[in-house]
Amino acid sequence: MQYLNHTLPNGIRIVHRHSDMLVGHLAVMVNTGSRDELPGEEGHAHFIEHVIFKGTGKRRLHQVLGHLENVGADLNAYTNKEETCIHASFLNAFYPRAIDLFADILFNSTFPEKEIEREKDVVLDEINSYKDSPSELIFDEFEEMLFKGHPLGKPILGSPASVRKINRKRIISFLNSHYNTDQIVISSVGNISFKRLIKLVTASFGKIPANLRNRPRQAFIPLPAKQEILPKRVFQTHCIIGNIAFGYADPRRTALALLTNLLGGPAMNSRLSMALRERNGISYNIESAYTPYSETGSFMIYLGIDNGSLDKAISLVHQELKKLFDKKLGVLQLHTAKQQFIGQLAISFESNLNDALSMAKSILVYDKVDTHEVLINKINELNAAEIQEVAMQVFKPEEMSMLVYKKR
Repeated sequence: MQYLNHTLPNGIRIVHRHSDMLVGHLAVMVNTGSRDELPGEEGHAHFIEHVIFKGTGKRRLHQVLGHLENVGADLNAYTNKEETCIHASFLNAFYPRAIDLFADILFNSTFPEKEIEREKDVVLDEINSYKDSPSELIFDEFEEMLFKGHPLGKPILGSPASVRKINRKRIISFLNSHYNTDQIVISSVGNISFKRLIKLVTASFGKIPANLRNRPRQAFIPLPAKQEILPKRVFQTHCIIGNIAFGYADPRRTALALLTNLLGGPAMNSRLSMALRERNGISYNIESAYTPYSETGSFMIYLGIDNGSLDKAISLVHQELKKLFDKKLGVLQLHTAKQQFIGQLAISFESNLNDALSMAKSILVYDKVDTHEVLINKINELNAAEIQEVAMQVFKPEEMSMLVYKKR
């Protein structure tokens, strides 16, 4: 498997992997998310992801939306705490159309005031939908608690008050400050030659003036652990237990990813699923998640449990963490954990869209893309002592924070 790279004179980077499949995938990822918002700008990064589709200097709203979707393409976008991404999947013949559209909406959007006002209602409805979904809201509020006072703790959607303040002038100012050409990656997986891809991208993106980033992100200083129980109108108890974790550059990241999968990954025989669901029948939904950021990260265990089972569930979680904290994995346990993790990664590799998004993020963070074989080798090289050491650093009981939504 070969990843091909090229950098335009303005700093925009291109990464491509050839695929013989009928469908191509294109993503444009910008190294800007909610953590890059200044006070008063909360929600801007996410709002821009919505309104870039509302019309450009040469296309009206219906022309933007129909340019790819009229030929059967799937057009989408997302914003998280560190990046904004637009992506599309389409028949390979429509690469020129996708590239031209992406350049147009990223650098030639007009942001009509009436569309901005209309979209505010859409985003406010999105915020309210999160409030109606405690199993999703609790993740945001846990990170808000974990990173309190830091931009990483801000909700990606912003608040109703901050969204209402957004206007065209603020949007353009944010774009000029944060959509830097050296922080943009165009990622492709499809049946197109790299030479032709470069030619098409250069024609659409190469004329964008260089705009290099010169502002470092605000570093995060860890806070003491905190526990909070909030009364909510919920039918079951929702709980997250977690801690600060490692950033992208930390070599311990692979070991923590394996531990996260071992504890509460998608397999039905994960340790937490076996302990809480299969042996005790007190949780239908239990999972663990590790999210790395530039210089830090978060580790979380989520439980959706019966209202009367909270104390028992928390105790069982800490018992499972203590096992990994106190004792190294045995030879067979380590082998099984690695095989399970590698198998699940291999399944994710089967999605060319996932690969295109992963490639873009890897170029943003590391300026390179490791092959699947390299990633698998990193997992296989882990030893039991390294994994235990990571467990001892992240799973210390006195450093674990907790947030609970409990029925009023």
